[in-house]
Amino acid sequence: MRRRREEPGWLHGKPPPRWARLAPAVALVVLVLAQATTPGDIELGYFLAGLPPVAAFAYGAAGTAVFAGIVLVLLGVSSLGVGHAQGADLATVAVVALLSVVIAWVRRRRDAQLVSVRTVAEAAQLAVLPPVPEQVGPVRCAGLYRAAQRGTLVGGDLYDVRAGPYGVRALVGDVQGHGLAAVGTVAALLGAFREGVLDDPELAAVAARLDRRLLADNASSEEGASEQPELFATALLLEFPPGLDLVRILSCGHPPALLLRGSAVSELAVVPGPPLGLGLAGPDLAVVADVRLLPGDRLVAHTDGVTEARDAAGEFYPLAARLPALERDPAGLVEAVWQDLLKFTAGGPGDDVALLVLSLPES
Repeated sequence: MRRRREEPGWLHGKPPPRWARLAPAVALVVLVLAQATTPGDIELGYFLAGLPPVAAFAYGAAGTAVFAGIVLVLLGVSSLGVGHAQGADLATVAVVALLSVVIAWVRRRRDAQLVSVRTVAEAAQLAVLPPVPEQVGPVRCAGLYRAAQRGTLVGGDLYDVRAGPYGVRALVGDVQGHGLAAVGTVAALLGAFREGVLDDPELAAVAARLDRRLLADNASSEEGASEQPELFATALLLEFPPGLDLVRILSCGHPPALLLRGSAVSELAVVPGPPLGLGLAGPDLAVVADVRLLPGDRLVAHTDGVTEARDAAGEFYPLAARLPALERDPAGLVEAVWQDLLKFTAGGPGDDVALLVLSLPES
């Protein structure tokens, strides 16, 4: 599964790159050689005073202290021919060096804390929305997820694929809002869906279960006098019955899935029911459509973060029109769609993005 994710930079917990560790040492050698080759009335040694602060960004307290000591020796021992700092000048350089050591110590502790917090956060978010396997039962899967909020793995979109006694079922949904505020609702819907896969013989019953889950959460919010607005979500439910070359689809106000058959793309016409969380989903209002599948067919389910992404001119992303060309990409369809979406929007959409591609074996 592909997820939008902010990788930690070297200023955000990740070990510094090699060039950052080499820069202070290279600058030290260059300044010493430059001083040795310049006339005696031109003094470059004071530039060495800037090396300990630079080293503090790439080294710990001990490494920064080594650079600080070397700088003080080069500037304080005039016989070396590099610097002639004395009295207040040398004391100023010493204070800067000491502060650099303190900064390096604080930075190292902060980086360790950031790594620990990030590791826990990623484990919690992955527990909510684990990666989709390449195959669930007879159904082949490929998924892409990008959260709109930087630094998070889970937002307001969700999807899952599970096998149960009534076949393989898939869910693609979009919760009101995005970012960390929607993660609790995402977790509740996924938990209800996984129970429905095992317990509910009809796809409409799964939708009703999801609806009840959101209604219960809304009732809890009202009792707790929460300022959170009423929760609702759109969802697309798919079911691959065992032994049948077809898929059953139920829409709860969600964008329709696309059928990719060879180089032809068609929109699967399913009468949409009401969104989840309004108390209207159920067997009476749900319309389940059966779609026959041929060998090689692929179903593309997505959230509106894909099709409502805009380019600089304000045009929406034409997913259906671009799929025939993208499906030949050797990197895979979901990755090709994401890269194309990045180019189209000049940097990425501003909403959560979820894309799920499902297919049966060609045999």
